[in-house]
Amino acid sequence: MLIKESKCTGCGTCVIYCPVQAITIIENKAVINRDLCVECNVCYQNADCPGKAIKPERLKWPRVIRNPFSSVVATHKLTGVPGRGTEEMKTNDITNRFEHAELGVSIELGRPGVGTLLKHVEYFTLKLSKIGVEYEKDSPVTALLIDDQGHVNEEVKNERVLSAIIEFKIPSERLPEILRVIEKADEELHTVFTVGIVSRVMSDGTIPVIKTLEEQGFDVKPNAKINIGLGKRKAKEGTLT
Repeated sequence: MLIKESKCTGCGTCVIYCPVQAITIIENKAVINRDLCVECNVCYQNADCPGKAIKPERLKWPRVIRNPFSSVVATHKLTGVPGRGTEEMKTNDITNRFEHAELGVSIELGRPGVGTLLKHVEYFTLKLSKIGVEYEKDSPVTALLIDDQGHVNEEVKNERVLSAIIEFKIPSERLPEILRVIEKADEELHTVFTVGIVSRVMSDGTIPVIKTLEEQGFDVKPNAKINIGLGKRKAKEGTLT
């Protein structure tokens, strides 16, 4: 983003809207810290600048990668996927991406208000690739990997984004192994990250993965996300599946 100094009134509205505290007021003018800015466009789209001083900059590689990882309305050019991760992790009853003997795992690095560097993704992918996981092919993060060892494209490692989501699936019995990698990261990696596990619910209402997590020392608070309107309608029965 760019702020045209001659039009800036110094009102500070954009400062409030910036989710990563990249904008400050210096000598009654708004100034953007380019290192902190994740190119999310929030200040431009929502601050309603009275002087119309904020405008998007034409971004070049590799900085352009910041925008799709940070803006909720941007689409990744490499994958055609909008947002920071695929929607499939939320629609498994429709897509059957994860079978009964499989688990989906997401590791989201960074959050609004914090952000992260893409080099932190590689900390996980190097370890996960070594033990063997199946990355989601349409995930924007997967598109950044340049080999089967989990190396991230060197050109983008120092780009700062709002968040990035590593998505993969594993056989259910390998969950303890994955959790050990995650616990190690919690000790060594100086950034915030959130872990999600996608599991099928059995016909009797039980969720087997909960027992595994509790045995590994995790306090589990299961939740579900229901997506309205994503079902496939059967023409004859008129029911949703």
